[in-house]
Amino acid sequence: MLKRNNWLLAKIIIFITVAIPLGITAYELTIGGKESVIFLGDYPPALSLIVIIYYAILLVAGIIWIIMQVKSVLKLKHENTKNELLHLQSQVNPHFFFNMLNNLYGMVDKDIDKSKQLILKLSDLMRYSIYEGEKRLVSLKEEVAYLKNYIELHKMRYHKSIDIQFNTNIDDEETKVMPLIFIILLENAFKHGVENLRENAFIKIKLNSNRDVIDFEIENNFDAAELPEQSGIGLKNLKRRLELAYVKKHELIFTNENSVFKAQLQLRK
Repeated sequence: MLKRNNWLLAKIIIFITVAIPLGITAYELTIGGKESVIFLGDYPPALSLIVIIYYAILLVAGIIWIIMQVKSVLKLKHENTKNELLHLQSQVNPHFFFNMLNNLYGMVDKDIDKSKQLILKLSDLMRYSIYEGEKRLVSLKEEVAYLKNYIELHKMRYHKSIDIQFNTNIDDEETKVMPLIFIILLENAFKHGVENLRENAFIKIKLNSNRDVIDFEIENNFDAAELPEQSGIGLKNLKRRLELAYVKKHELIFTNENSVFKAQLQLRK
C-alpha cells in the first residue's frame, strides 16, 4: 500500500510539474492571443514566487533523491564485496582440516599423547579460522601466532626433518591486516614442497612491517617432477581477496628458479 501511495504521489508531482508550463503557454497563446510567451512575465509577483519556490523545492528533492540512490548503489556494492570476501575466507583451509582429521584417526591408537597435542593445535587453528576469519581486520600479532601454530602442527605430523625459518621484523604488532591472508602461501609451501620431498626440505619465511608497507616473503624447495601444471583454487582465492580488499594497494609476485619457489606479497597501508 505504501509503495502504491508513493507511486501515486510521484504521478501527481509529475503531472503538476508538466502541467504548469504547458497550461500557461496554452493560455497565453490561445486565450491571450500572444505570438510568443515569456514564462510568468505578466503574472502577479506572488504567483510567480510560488511557482519558482515549487520548482526550487522540486530541484532540491530531485538532487536529494539522486544522492540517496547513489548511496544505495554504493552500499549494495559494499555489501556484495563484503559477502564475497566472507565467502572466500570461508573456503580457506577446509581440505587441510579434513586431511588432519584423517591423519589423527589413524594416529590415535598408535600415539595417544601426540594425538592429544595435535587435537589441541588443530582446535586452536579452527577456532581462529572460524571466529577471527569472519572479522574484516585482525592484528599482525594474531596472524603471526596463527601461522606459527600452523607450522608447529605440521612439524608434529611429519616424520622427517624440515628446516623451517620464520623471521619477523614488525614495528607495530597491532597493525591491522585482513585475516588468513598469508596462510594460503604457507600452505602451498608445505603441500607442494615439504610433502613431496623425502629429505632436505626447507621453508624460509620473512615478514617485515613498517608504517608504510607489510612485506611477506616465503620460499621453499620442491620436487620438479611433482609440480602442478596449474595454480590451485587457493591462489585464485587469494588473488580475488586481494583485488577486493587491497584495491591498487598490493603486489603479488611468484618466481620459480632452480627448484625453489618464491612468493612475495606486499600490502601498502
